[in-house]
Amino acid sequence: RRTTIAMAVLATALSATGVTAAATASSAATSTVGHAQLIVRTNDGLLRGTTDSGVREFFDIPFAAPPVDALRFQPPKPVTPWTGVRDATKQGPACIQFSPNGIEPSRAVSEDCLYLDIYTPRDARPGESLPVVFWMHGGANTMGSGVIYGGQRFADSAHAIFVSVNYRLGALGYLDLPGLTGNSGLLDQIQALAWVNRNIAAFGGDPHNITIDGQSSGAGAVCDMLASPLAKGLFEGGILESGPCGGIGGFSVAAADAMGQQFATAAGCTDQSTAVACLQNAPVSDLTAAGQQVRVNSPVTGTSVLPQSPGQAIASGDWNKVPLIVGSTRSEGKLFDVADANITAAQYTSLIDSRYGSNAAAVLARYPVSAYPAPFYALAAVTTDSGLACASYQFASKAADQGVPVYEEEFNDPHSPSTYGFQPPGIDMSNDHTAELAYLWNFTLVNTPLTRPQLALGVQMDRYWAAFAASGNSHVRRQVAWPPVTASHHPVIVLSPTGNTVSSSLFPAEHQCSFWSTIQG
Repeated sequence: RRTTIAMAVLATALSATGVTAAATASSAATSTVGHAQLIVRTNDGLLRGTTDSGVREFFDIPFAAPPVDALRFQPPKPVTPWTGVRDATKQGPACIQFSPNGIEPSRAVSEDCLYLDIYTPRDARPGESLPVVFWMHGGANTMGSGVIYGGQRFADSAHAIFVSVNYRLGALGYLDLPGLTGNSGLLDQIQALAWVNRNIAAFGGDPHNITIDGQSSGAGAVCDMLASPLAKGLFEGGILESGPCGGIGGFSVAAADAMGQQFATAAGCTDQSTAVACLQNAPVSDLTAAGQQVRVNSPVTGTSVLPQSPGQAIASGDWNKVPLIVGSTRSEGKLFDVADANITAAQYTSLIDSRYGSNAAAVLARYPVSAYPAPFYALAAVTTDSGLACASYQFASKAADQGVPVYEEEFNDPHSPSTYGFQPPGIDMSNDHTAELAYLWNFTLVNTPLTRPQLALGVQMDRYWAAFAASGNSHVRRQVAWPPVTASHHPVIVLSPTGNTVSSSLFPAEHQCSFWSTIQG
């Protein structure tokens, strides 16, 4: 990749949306290390970081202007350079939350939230060219924050750089009305990625070796960048955790506008001619309250930012083709079905009837209550297999068929800790959607610390991820070989504290993917 060319092309393309921070590749930046401080020069000014557990940390780095007042709902605007040395030793706030459980209640939130955190190995130096993993958090684009994912363990064990980023959520990031883009949250992510391209060399990172990574809706953001012409040339690899690219996805402009009008009405802005101005001046509490009635959380397709949905782009072969890791957890559906943790057998049958209609009998025959410890686990298995498990397998095959290097993994630890806000009493939530996060990163929303074997698995996973970021393949010396998916061979590595294993037949059989292909067409 030629970074200078890619950044210039991006600057031209973004001008139509108002995003201007990705102008050109950076000039050389420098860093100096003292006994008690670390100073890095970015294009916007000097930063003072800190060290912890042998890792250098730079927090609360602005990658865009505060999206407040007249900039609310607008595409991100460039940072105003600062004079002096900016303190980067404390994390900033999370973006405004539109759903519960995304952060601890005590954590600060703000509209002024477009900041990123960078973690580097202790000995990282400018020009060292370490691989970079750029992380986009999950949370249905309504909750969560980059600040709850620390990169200390990853930077140390994998000798790589970890960047976690905030982006606007809910209506603040995805509201579409005449005069608004509807894709501000996605543009925040692209703006942050462009900032990293321009500045990461100052931290010892390689701007030619950036891998974008995300889980759940963060994986959806990876898919959006695979499909967006504005992100072309800004990354060399993609990792999708629990979120394969498929289906139509997103909203058309007409559908998004209609939803925007519904949201405006729910927020008390009933006059369509003044709705945008009304919403720009509304208290945040009115916006979050309206978000409980009208869920605005998806990018808008058919636009210059996202001409096609990721599923359409990949099906057509017109996407930013880079090597991929595609992953899922063994029991994704547990989290999605947590509200039904205590259902009875009769309620399980009723739920399957309502979901699958004429196919319900076939589903019940494949997933009988008698085969599971309780009806909840049967329901979670149905949700897992019919959803992310087989969809991940199908997406990996589709990408590999187009000649893209693809590596597929499944996380499987039957003793993994549960995530904050999702632990009903007496229910086994191991291996659910989010289970792998504490193994890869210093994830703060777990109820119990990892054991020694679990930490060892986390180190192995970090090294696989870093090897992929460095070279586009997942080969790690003295670790189980992880072969790619090809048109004729589909191996899946199972990541487990008891030993990683590779098989080309167990995954589709255990998740009954052939059955689901007949049910879902």
